[in-house]
Amino acid sequence: MNEIVNKFGPVVGRILIALIFLLSGFGKLTGFAGTAGYMASKMPMSGTLIDLLLVITIIVELGGGIALVLGFKARLAALMLFLWLIPVTLIFHDFWAAPADQAMVQQIMFLKNLAIMGGMLMILANGPGPLSVDKK
Repeated sequence: MNEIVNKFGPVVGRILIALIFLLSGFGKLTGFAGTAGYMASKMPMSGTLIDLLLVITIIVELGGGIALVLGFKARLAALMLFLWLIPVTLIFHDFWAAPADQAMVQQIMFLKNLAIMGGMLMILANGPGPLSVDKK
């Protein structure tokens, strides 16, 4: 049993954790204008800068998610996603400043991001596992 978990656990774990980035990145790509509008409501910046940050976000989410699934440069992808999640979590899930009716949901989202960051640190520390491009 331990042999099976050691062989397949890391790849399944990478796929499960990458899924949130892949779906989120695709959603931002297909709903660009709506996402840009939401970002502008949280960050008072010019539309051009918001669009640039959104393009970078889509690249990070899709690129990082694909790299995790494949186990290609997985440690680098995990570090990139970990660092990217720091400002994203603080800016978009500021439960301490949210209206009372939104505070609990934002706190859950904040903690979810912290858990994902923990997963990124695990990949950074332990690598992608045996079933990965990096191990070939």
